[in-house]
Amino acid sequence: MRILLADSRTPLQEIGNAVGLSTTSCWNRVKRMMDAGAIQAYTVKVDLAKIGYQDSVIVQVTLGSHSQETLNAFGSALQSIPEVLEAFLISGDYDYFIRIAVKDTRDYERLLREKIYMIPGIRHSKSSFVLRTLKKEDTPLGR
Repeated sequence: MRILLADSRTPLQEIGNAVGLSTTSCWNRVKRMMDAGAIQAYTVKVDLAKIGYQDSVIVQVTLGSHSQETLNAFGSALQSIPEVLEAFLISGDYDYFIRIAVKDTRDYERLLREKIYMIPGIRHSKSSFVLRTLKKEDTPLGR
């Protein structure tokens, strides 16, 4: 799994050599992980800054209501905003923790006015620009 996490294009023969398995045994293990849903997709990592999204913003949101209808509507609205990279329903002082990619502060202001604040039910929000990413992993398995 660590080899695939580092580079999902690594040939099965190379993975097998690294872990002491035949190519067929390696493929069977990978296939089992795919069938079980442990491996969900083969994808690429994109440097957002290199495609124009220089900033990340963490937005914490409190809703005015916690009815299932409000939660579902808010979640659906977030799904329709491409700049929203991750959104979590959380416990604590806020209801949602949202990570957003923006080009700059003006782009974030536009996004707030045109999309985020247009979502019904928001009572309060707090935004923080990410100054530096110290660690970013997709799994706790390491490399």
